[in-house]
Amino acid sequence: MTGKERREQLLDIGRTLFAERGLDGTSVEEIAAAAGVSKPVVYEHFGGKEGLYAVVVDREFEKLLALVTDSLAEAIHYRGKLEKAALALLEYIEESPDGFRILVRDSHGGTGTGSYASLLSEIAGEVEYVLAQEFDRHEYDDKFAPMYAQMLVGMVALTGQWWLDVRKPKREEVAAHVVNLAWNGLSGLEPRPSLDPRRRRKELERLKKVAAKEEKAAEKVAAKEERAAAKAERAHRKRHPEELNGTQPA
Repeated sequence: MTGKERREQLLDIGRTLFAERGLDGTSVEEIAAAAGVSKPVVYEHFGGKEGLYAVVVDREFEKLLALVTDSLAEAIHYRGKLEKAALALLEYIEESPDGFRILVRDSHGGTGTGSYASLLSEIAGEVEYVLAQEFDRHEYDDKFAPMYAQMLVGMVALTGQWWLDVRKPKREEVAAHVVNLAWNGLSGLEPRPSLDPRRRRKELERLKKVAAKEEKAAEKVAAKEERAAAKAERAHRKRHPEELNGTQPA
């Protein structure tokens, strides 16, 4: 095994152990034993478990950041950007669960520190830039773009942490629901959200037909109630003709 191959082997083993036990719970002895080498080999390549951990974290950080930022650059429509960014995070979680666990493990939401917190800050900066352009286009105050960027990134990030363990529903469906809330708000949620534009158009057409049908039914009910009220009024007048002449019964 070449030195480069050995280094990659140690990184793979370290990623698995750090994801399971964390930095403090993993020893150089365990890393060396899993790789079938002596401890000096680990020290030779990384200077110790801390050096190995730092490289693992840095790689995962750059990998996920590139996935999300590239997804933001790919789509033209702003809904598409949000869809691709959410899906990129979920794809990373599904394909690199150990890496994601390592990023999340050393981050502290209350203090805003750690690899994951730093990563989210980087992503929020990218989203802020995108939102500022959109705000300007719609004549919104772009000074609120940083706040909205934090909202969007936080929503996707926390959903990703939750999905890491539950893994249901499928990532495309999770991304569709995240975008549904972010794009439409609670008052305008789509009953059957999808990342497929054709399915969304079909669903929108279905909802329009349902709304038209409900409106037509409501009009029929209103007309029926109006006829009933008119009929009751005619019956009342027939029973009390004196009211029409303004006279009172003797």
